[in-house]
Amino acid sequence: MSGDLDIKAKHAPRSPGIYLMKDGAGEVLYVGKARDLRARIRSYFARTDARAMIPFLISRVQDLEFIITGTEKEALILENNLIKEHRPRYNVDFRDDKSYYHVRIDPSEPFARFQLVRRPKKDGGRYFGPYPSSAAAKETLRFLQTIFPLRSCRDRELKGRRRPCLEYEIGRCSAPCVGRIDGAAYQRLVEDGITFLEGRERTLIGDLRTRMNAAAEELRFETAAALRDRIAAIEETLERQRIVSATGKNRDIFGLCREGDLTQISALFIRSGRMIGQKAFPLIRLRAENSEILSSLLKRYYDGVADIPDDIVIPEDLEDGDVVAEWLTEKRGRGVAIVAPKRGEALALLDIAQRNAESAFRTARLAADRPLETLPLLEEKLGLRNVPFLIECFDISNIGGKYAVGAMVTFAAGAPRKEGYRRFRIRTVPGADDYAMLYEVLKRRYEKRENLPHLIMVDGGKGQLGVALAVLKDLRIEGVDAIGMAKERENPPRKPPASPPDPLPSQGELPGGSSGSAIITKLSPPADKKGDALSPAGRRRKLDAAGKGEDRVYLPGRKDPVYLSRWPMALFLLQRIRDEAHRFAVSYHRKVKEKEDLRSLLDRIPGIGAARRTALLIFFGDIKRIRSASVVELKQVEGIGGEVANRIRKFLDAEK
Repeated sequence: MSGDLDIKAKHAPRSPGIYLMKDGAGEVLYVGKARDLRARIRSYFARTDARAMIPFLISRVQDLEFIITGTEKEALILENNLIKEHRPRYNVDFRDDKSYYHVRIDPSEPFARFQLVRRPKKDGGRYFGPYPSSAAAKETLRFLQTIFPLRSCRDRELKGRRRPCLEYEIGRCSAPCVGRIDGAAYQRLVEDGITFLEGRERTLIGDLRTRMNAAAEELRFETAAALRDRIAAIEETLERQRIVSATGKNRDIFGLCREGDLTQISALFIRSGRMIGQKAFPLIRLRAENSEILSSLLKRYYDGVADIPDDIVIPEDLEDGDVVAEWLTEKRGRGVAIVAPKRGEALALLDIAQRNAESAFRTARLAADRPLETLPLLEEKLGLRNVPFLIECFDISNIGGKYAVGAMVTFAAGAPRKEGYRRFRIRTVPGADDYAMLYEVLKRRYEKRENLPHLIMVDGGKGQLGVALAVLKDLRIEGVDAIGMAKERENPPRKPPASPPDPLPSQGELPGGSSGSAIITKLSPPADKKGDALSPAGRRRKLDAAGKGEDRVYLPGRKDPVYLSRWPMALFLLQRIRDEAHRFAVSYHRKVKEKEDLRSLLDRIPGIGAARRTALLIFFGDIKRIRSASVVELKQVEGIGGEVANRIRKFLDAEK
């Protein structure tokens, strides 16, 4: 340990706070929190911390930085923020960029409506969720609109409409826009919908029955019939839901499966005693203790979740469990317990979650450990011309056409080949045209015809695949296969891609089906007598599954997508490649956005020229540090005196 590092470790503060461990280049390797910073740092360098990753981490640490906080809870919140900002190598990297659907309704609006939103906000609305799958969220919204016919149109459409829309005609809207329902009756519908989403269905049914009887006694038979139908629909829904908990508590149960450096976590979501879904989190590769991985995942996951349950059930106790529970209680506004059960109902539910994690882990390892079996399987099931030993996958990332980038990842023999990764800034597409951006990226990659892969994969459906085929045709490249992979139904492309070349040979119709990677599964659509091509009924079920978020593969010259659920090794490998391309594209997009935002901010500060902008960039490094810099810190930058520092600080304060 160097002299400076030894001094910093020996004189670390004896208080709660955050410590950042950095390498020689100043890159943050690890972010941690502690009740006593000095005691925690000493445990690292004295080798009294038995965690497997510690020797690897300490051998690379060249610098330490401390941030003192008032309490351990404040340290927990700051730790979570810093991990999201720096993504340190030795912290658990919870790479799940999806934002899950929530159902939102604002009862304070004159005519409130149900909405599906990705990110909850503190805007006065009520949020319910998250829903583990988009299909579950959309199915819930369809049910709500049928039973509680609130408007689905936007405010502008509501104000401008002069006659009822089609939603009213089919019974999915009460037409408040043209006065077919008064404000009090509409507000009652809103309250009923919220009661249902809160899980108080029995209370709601009792209230509806009372109102139905009263309407019948007053000879308002049409109103009574509508209430009767609403009660029947809710009761039918309750009968389809399986009771798994006698307590009726809201619980999230996290199961964990571990083998070496690989950790798989799966969660079950229980609301009002009913199982509403399950989720397998991305596979984590890290030399860390189970409790640390669980703690990090819980903090990252619940940081963006609106619906925090009463109980969070985990397989083992956390060192900082009390602090995490206190933080969640504050976020929720009611008590939250984190428990590691030893007996009873909670332990039985935990066993189910553990088995789900084991199942997901086995599926992941099948693809990861047997690529030489997986690749020929892909060739057979997708009708490829070659075994795809070399696969290149592309993804586009932008916000309304701004900060547009493309990314390419390369997999050789089923494993990532990092030296083959490439990033692209979009040069020729001015607006939000993903197809044109993808065309530019693919053309730039293949116009020299160097090191061509066996398979080109694009993140998307028919439209994106059409773009890839158009590039191959324009560049007169032959013998390279191309596929597209998409999860949800694609909208028709704004601009039809060029006509594809001759179709690749296929192996016939492939059977569809739901994923078998979890213990909680759905029945797969049956094959016909030949065992391959689907019957008409099977085809309909397959198309229904497509609307429920199942990954499917698009092939050239073939109308229907291919479903690989019955071959999890092949499906997982393609999902892994697609997710890696998405991660790589999103990370590059964020870097570009941060750089452009910083440049834009500095350009707008009056009296700051190129030399001072460069000095600020070199000194602070990113926009967050410049925004939070004090006048004293700004004066430390070369070429910036007191007057200029005050001008910069005044401008930044006005921008908040």
